[in-house]
Amino acid sequence: MKLSDRAKGFVTALLVMVAVIVMLGLAEGATRLRQWIKYGHFGHLNAVHTVDPETRLRVPAANARTGTIQINALGFRGPELALPKPPGRIRIAFLGASTTFCAEVSSNDLTWPDLVTQRVQSEFGTTTFDYVNAAVPGYTVSSSLRNLQERVARLQPDVVVVYHATNDLSVETRALATQQGLFRKASQQRSWMAKHSLLWDLLEKNVRIMTLQQQAKHNQGRLDFSPAQVGHDFRTNLTALVREAASTAKLVAVATFSHRIRTEQSPEERLQAAASALYYMPFMTPDGLIAAFQRYNDIIREVARESEALLIDGETDIPADAVHFNDTVHFTDSGSRAMARRVSEALLQAPQFRKLVAQNHGV
Repeated sequence: MKLSDRAKGFVTALLVMVAVIVMLGLAEGATRLRQWIKYGHFGHLNAVHTVDPETRLRVPAANARTGTIQINALGFRGPELALPKPPGRIRIAFLGASTTFCAEVSSNDLTWPDLVTQRVQSEFGTTTFDYVNAAVPGYTVSSSLRNLQERVARLQPDVVVVYHATNDLSVETRALATQQGLFRKASQQRSWMAKHSLLWDLLEKNVRIMTLQQQAKHNQGRLDFSPAQVGHDFRTNLTALVREAASTAKLVAVATFSHRIRTEQSPEERLQAAASALYYMPFMTPDGLIAAFQRYNDIIREVARESEALLIDGETDIPADAVHFNDTVHFTDSGSRAMARRVSEALLQAPQFRKLVAQNHGV
């Protein structure tokens, strides 16, 4: 049967459409496979989190598993924990957000809280240590305060390590940007396609980041602020968290915040290093981010001094490159090891930590 020219055109168009759909399907499958190989899950990290019905906190789902992330029965990333805590054991609780949860590293064993615990255990072989990685992506300091009160305090931590900055900075600067008419929450919403296709989500995100980098480069629609305008809520909330932690644990440590963007970099290097931060704070410039992070680190030092908490300094000891940072603030495996060195060395050199170990040794 001979087809008419119109029918031929219809068949051709249909075949092209089918081919495009197949190609997009294969591309989506390849993207999700790459995601699984790199991060251990096929879609978004939300898949391993849930909302606790009692506290209404967003927390890791108990016993959730991906290729690289294992959540224990209590809803924390890491090994199972004995309850009640065995006599003589020193338990370290780590409070923070995604930069402490460490979804970007290759396994639970390569999160910096796990590496810190391994290091102190090797130093004091006759004392048993364990840890609680109580970090949750998206948390601010006030979220960690509730997390400490509702979920962590009952685990009887002896040491609490706090590592926060970027999410609080995002909240505070968004408020300033909204006042100046530079930010609308609706503009941050992902499209319907992005919510259902990982490939489209990545494309959409990368296009947005490139656009924001160009706008930042030409100082278009950027936030006008001085560093003194940010950090007030952060100081108040961090002080409250440290005080609450001190009522729970024998030692509280607060770490300054490491990030990939640095003053010594060229303008192009700063733009590249600031990519993910600009995605969440699209009204900022690289220089503005550097100044704001410096302000937050100054506050961390002041709060540690005023509250007599152990200060873990040296945020720039982690090299500002793609080997150590997955983006502006999240660590690679190498970055996680470097962060663990920062924290473990500070603990091991602190007289109050060694005194704590000595006291527990006889229990």
